[in-house]
Amino acid sequence: MFDPKQLQDVAEGNKGYEEAVTKALAKNPERKENFTTGGGIPLKRTYTPEDINGVDYAKDLGFPGKYPYTRGVQPTMYRGRFWTMRQYAGFATAEDSNRRYRYLLSQGTTGLSVAFDLPTQIGYDSDDPMAVGECGKVGVAIDSLADAEILFDQIPLDKVSTSMTINAPASVLLSMYIAVAEKQGVPMSALSGTIQNDILKEYIARGTYIFPPKPSMRLITDIFEFCSGNIPKWNTISISGYHIREAGSTAIQEVAFTLADGIAYIEAAIKSGQDPNVFGKRLSFFFNAHNDFLEEVAKFRAARKIWAKIMKERFGVTDKGAQMLRFHTQTAGCTLTAQQAENNIVRVGIQTMAAVCGGTQSLHTNSLDEALALPTDKSVRIALRTQQIVAYESGITNTVDPLAGSYAVEALTKQIEEGAWEYINKIDEMGGMMTAIEKGYPQKHIQDAAYQYQKSIETGDRIIVGVNKFHIDEDMSERKLLKVDASVGVNQIKKLREMKEKRDNVKVKDCLEAIQKGAQGEDNLMPLILDAVRHYATEGEICGVLRGVFGEYKENVVL
Repeated sequence: MFDPKQLQDVAEGNKGYEEAVTKALAKNPERKENFTTGGGIPLKRTYTPEDINGVDYAKDLGFPGKYPYTRGVQPTMYRGRFWTMRQYAGFATAEDSNRRYRYLLSQGTTGLSVAFDLPTQIGYDSDDPMAVGECGKVGVAIDSLADAEILFDQIPLDKVSTSMTINAPASVLLSMYIAVAEKQGVPMSALSGTIQNDILKEYIARGTYIFPPKPSMRLITDIFEFCSGNIPKWNTISISGYHIREAGSTAIQEVAFTLADGIAYIEAAIKSGQDPNVFGKRLSFFFNAHNDFLEEVAKFRAARKIWAKIMKERFGVTDKGAQMLRFHTQTAGCTLTAQQAENNIVRVGIQTMAAVCGGTQSLHTNSLDEALALPTDKSVRIALRTQQIVAYESGITNTVDPLAGSYAVEALTKQIEEGAWEYINKIDEMGGMMTAIEKGYPQKHIQDAAYQYQKSIETGDRIIVGVNKFHIDEDMSERKLLKVDASVGVNQIKKLREMKEKRDNVKVKDCLEAIQKGAQGEDNLMPLILDAVRHYATEGEICGVLRGVFGEYKENVVL
């Protein structure tokens, strides 16, 4: 990017600068000996053209909307339209969550993001013994189409994009969404949205898996195939680095392990006979936004560049839409503090700016009280307003990739790219991500990074305002928190039993037997699951049949 004479002049100038630094340090020492990013990348005192010597603008950066998409996937980015403003929400009953969704839409959200309770996430109905005490606690309880009809009541599914954080039972919940739309008179071809559907990160970092890897991958590729032919605007998977980062990974590990998961899904779909130029256009990604502003911006830029290269050079993808890494971002839940919770508003503001400067397509901002409980209407409104203020008032949306050319940002982008490739190449040498997971490779690296991060907080090397410095005395009893009443579970079970009495149980039995037979063979399971859902078979019943055929995954302990 610079000619040799310019670089020589910079090197000469840098000598004078270092002499000035030496004199300055004699009078005023720096704050600490080692400066690093939140992910542990050592930071120089200052960056110059020397730090990006060797960066080829056309090859490494290019223009927005052009390969390798380092600078963004759209030519005009937010000058055309803002990112989709989603607020992740769901609690208690379908009625409660529906009211929250309609409130958020009235306040300016442009997309929904559904949080399901733990039993729903792992394929149990609310009346299952495994669901005792968990109904509606960390999300909304959805047992059948009857609940889904209430959840999306008065919400036009042909006009609203919906993201659903569901993984192992993704095919069941997607089928419910399709069936609700049909009852609204909306064909599935008109639907737009995303299912998370990323089972590999569950084995690595999160834990809401049901089935072993092989049948889980089959369910995912069945969804790819079904949606390619029937729901062309639907994102069939959200390959999720978010939870990898929440588990304690560094920024480099988040990029590397997420994209390695993506490689595994591409390979599985190709093996099943699908064309990556087709299904690749509906792959989406999900990343975390942490507090280290420059590192996060660089991370998003590096991830786009790496993925474009993987798709083009590794898989021979020629379709530009399939080369692009499109991603949703959520601000970092693990950075929220119970102490001085109002400080979380500032943290989320920084993280929002990082996601936007990094070129996100969709964003959820966490609420200030989520380290204590589910967010209240007021706190979720503040979180939404944070996005809106950044969009309309900050000015950063008026220029595409506004930090491009920053010596520090470009150098960090390069370092993150190089670090991520080291992990990806190592995983390839091991035989791919499935083998790496079986050996505990990503789990071990995440655990080590999490330990080092926590250790730095406890030693005071890393300051968390209000936690290990700048304390105040607080009366936590004065906080008004949202609580889910125990009666939610009781009432949900009652509704479930009443629904089962009214449905055609003979037809449900036939549908479940068809799913069992299909699971034992090789047919695409989506049409069978959709038929069962239309007749009000429950999620627990469908997943129970699949458990009987596929078995359940047992985690390997990594020490």
